[in-house]
Amino acid sequence: MAKRVHQPREDAEFDFILGMSEVPVLAYFTGTWPKAIEPCRAMDLVVGGIADEYTGRLTVVRTDITRCPAATERYGITGAPSYVLLKEGEAVARGTGLVTAAEVREFLGPN
Repeated sequence: MAKRVHQPREDAEFDFILGMSEVPVLAYFTGTWPKAIEPCRAMDLVVGGIADEYTGRLTVVRTDITRCPAATERYGITGAPSYVLLKEGEAVARGTGLVTAAEVREFLGPN
């Protein structure tokens, strides 16, 4: 996982990171149950690369569903991997499943 990816340990830390971000946030939700582990690990590589590529233009937050249940519920996350693009705290796009870096770039839109 890239060094530029925040990994909150609880909902309060997740909310703090969102509140401090002056740029859009890609909240990437992961799971630790057996069917989610492999796709989430694969997405870790994709998301880490995106975090490096978008340094200064995007805050990336890797969120464990079990550690941040309120954030998971707030954004309607029902599976992992899932991701939400937040601008000024509001969800503007959502996605789920294993995707490529090109698909994430498309999801993020023009910069």
